[in-house]
Amino acid sequence: MMIAQEVATVPERFGVPEGTPFGFVPDGLGTHASRTIMLRELRLLLEASPAEATLERYQSAVLEENVLLKRTQTTRAKSLRHLRELYGLDRRLLLFRALRDLWEADPESQPLLAIECALARDPSLRATAQAILDAQPGQPLTPQALAAAFAAEHPGRLNPTTLATVGRNAASSWTQSGHLLGRSAKVRASVRSRPPAVAYALLLGFLAGARGDALFDTAWCRLLDAPAHLLHDQAFVASQQGWLEYRHAGMVTEISFRYLLREEE
Repeated sequence: MMIAQEVATVPERFGVPEGTPFGFVPDGLGTHASRTIMLRELRLLLEASPAEATLERYQSAVLEENVLLKRTQTTRAKSLRHLRELYGLDRRLLLFRALRDLWEADPESQPLLAIECALARDPSLRATAQAILDAQPGQPLTPQALAAAFAAEHPGRLNPTTLATVGRNAASSWTQSGHLLGRSAKVRASVRSRPPAVAYALLLGFLAGARGDALFDTAWCRLLDAPAHLLHDQAFVASQQGWLEYRHAGMVTEISFRYLLREEE
């Protein structure tokens, strides 16, 4: 499997490699012009499907078995399309397969796994992420501020109505992930980092080109709101579960991903 070129450091923003088969989506409008990360629907779908399920099995579960509990065939089809945009739902895409590998290990990690994967695949959500990373716990953060973050990165791309929709949907997604609290008045909250989410964040940084200690400095890991020493501790726990290989001696850290990067038929 081809891996992104190794770099000593990565920028503060989310690294998204282009031209790779992993499942990243580097550009485009994305799903948040119409939907959120759909955490409830993702949980229902994965709970109703075996870990080795194919894309066709997920399609059948949504369209024929109605595991998402939608009232009409039209809403089932729309929900399936958006879930595919956000997560892939195909084990041939490394980002989804790794998410699926880690999903059932710890239900408390699921909101973070979902937001991490959605960020890798939805450019509109990703454009709002810097506002989340820059905010301090307790700081108010409105949908308008998230819309402004998108507009700053993509000036003039959306009309005011669609831009406002992106802001509202992003605010809902960041609330589902735990990064925001509140209903109409939202404030930044600190999420609780968990080993499966750390393993996934490290994998995303690795695929984007980071190596060694730089893996803990990516925006993917900053999203976990945890100090470096805790991330290292949880990476060690992840290694004990077999999700990655973690070696740390002195000032040198080595991490590899034999299990999550394995080749499958």
